Amino acid sequence: MFEITFLGTSASAPSVKRGLSAQLVKHNEYRFLIDCGEGTQRQILQAGLGFKRLNHILITHGHLDHILGLAGLLSTFMRWETIDHLEIYGPRSALERIDDLLTRVVLRGARPPMPLTLIPITPGVFFEGDDFRVSAFPVHHRGSESLGYLFEERSRRPFLPEKADALGVPAGPLRRDLVEGRAVHLPDGRTITPDMVLGEERPGTRLVHVGDCGETESLLGVVSGADGLVIEATYLEEEREMAHQFSHLTARMAAELAQRAGVKALYLTHLSRRYREKDVLAEAQSLFPNTIVVRDFDTFIIKRNE
Repeated sequence: MFEITFLGTSASAPSVKRGLSAQLVKHNEYRFLIDCGEGTQRQILQAGLGFKRLNHILITHGHLDHILGLAGLLSTFMRWETIDHLEIYGPRSALERIDDLLTRVVLRGARPPMPLTLIPITPGVFFEGDDFRVSAFPVHHRGSESLGYLFEERSRRPFLPEKADALGVPAGPLRRDLVEGRAVHLPDGRTITPDMVLGEERPGTRLVHVGDCGETESLLGVVSGADGLVIEATYLEEEREMAHQFSHLTARMAAELAQRAGVKALYLTHLSRRYREKDVLAEAQSLFPNTIVVRDFDTFIIKRNE
């Protein structure tokens, strides 16, 4: 499963109740900060998350409302907080702007307080853990090189203890070896293979995150069947032409994508101050009932419904 905490959910500029774009995704001991709008470090503290193990930052694109918080975050690390390394991933053009921000404005010739690496990525898998991976995919948004992110657990075959019991496989290291795909030999000379005690392969949980976005047709494949889809809903349908002009989505457009792609749950963020939350929710839920309009500090567990 994945856990996501929304740290900033406003579009373009903060409001009284909403900060600028930032989300924290957790899986086991890993933590990934997606985007880092102005004031993100305060949101992290207010959410009670702290900075421990905040080693991986994923940037969707280089617009200022998604990256300005990096300056404050690095400044804080220089003075009071310590992490052993920091890796910032994103499109090359976004990282060039971030490099200017951090090296010319914040560091100004000083050494960063930890090994700091800016890692340009292109569509495809760029991070792999023991049981999950993170992929990037292209997103169309005006005047920017933009990426979305797919968090995906590896598929697995569940261990069937009743079959192991029937075959006389004792609890302990032999069962662990079978789960890990290795055949074992019992004291009576029999060989037990993983196929004899493992069930059918089950796909892992899939969480898709899309930042600013101007169209959805190209996203259909990567979003299909996702357990959770996080995506913007900057406008309402009554201003669809304006959404098109500024390369953003309406709540209805996001819901149409969720419906067509067969996702399990839709999480709408990047909300304009011009609309009431209940109107955004009503527009999306008229097409896709399992929609949530998220608020700052909301936390959700994303897992596959077996």
